[in-house]
Amino acid sequence: MSVKENEKLFSYCNQLIAQFEQVIHQPKKSKLECYYTGVDLGTSCIVLSVLNENKEPVAGAYRFADVVKDGMIVDYLGAIQIVSELKQKLEEKLQTELRYCAAALPPGTLALDHGVIRHVVEGAGFEITALLDEPTAANEVLQIQNGAIVDIGGGTTGITIIRDGQVIEVADEPTGGTHFSLVVSGAYKLPYEEADLFKRNVENHQELLPVLKPVIEKVSTIVTQYIEPHEVEKIYLVGGTCCLTGIEKVIAAKTGIPTYKPENPMFVTPLGIALSCKQQILV
Repeated sequence: MSVKENEKLFSYCNQLIAQFEQVIHQPKKSKLECYYTGVDLGTSCIVLSVLNENKEPVAGAYRFADVVKDGMIVDYLGAIQIVSELKQKLEEKLQTELRYCAAALPPGTLALDHGVIRHVVEGAGFEITALLDEPTAANEVLQIQNGAIVDIGGGTTGITIIRDGQVIEVADEPTGGTHFSLVVSGAYKLPYEEADLFKRNVENHQELLPVLKPVIEKVSTIVTQYIEPHEVEKIYLVGGTCCLTGIEKVIAAKTGIPTYKPENPMFVTPLGIALSCKQQILV
């Protein structure tokens, strides 16, 4: 897909992400001091995104962490501490209290883990106003009418089928960026932490793509399994693992379905979560 085609397909998405990337470094105070926060508790990264009354990005912060495994929180106190610290950091920059937030979970885990997620954000000092699944949040930004959203996070791959703008099926499988890092660790004889950093460096992506092709193809096989019963014409990638340069080409070749991704797929879901935030507490 050409640059122009990408810009047209992800016009709103890429614009929103570009604004968010800018305010991570240079926050903008809202004149009305009306803020909506999204809390994304990812397997490898926790992201807080803050929007103003017009749902425009005004601040953001993130931290790589390992408090979540395969989409489930395994370090409850650690998660609260990180969210609290990021919240305080943003409040100092915006010179106000961030009160309301939305949060999200991998598809299919809402009934299992929603209480823990809620306790984490409330433990960090937020009042939660919405709790939704990650692909639904992602589509707040992507605005896809038909197709499959594939969210390759740190621990899991979420697959969501969208028809006429509505979610008709969701699935979540325990394969993600953690497995990519394990492959890099084995191939380069590196400790896991060093392999994970090596994988994130865009300068290494061209070299890594052939090394990671088998695990990408495994993800593609999982995706194919879930989308085969549906008439899916396009696949849209989100999630930090999809930042790997060229991953969309491997998935398209394996699935036989055109596959696209925005300029920075890492921040799609966090921004969608913030867009779902309200000023009415969830009961």
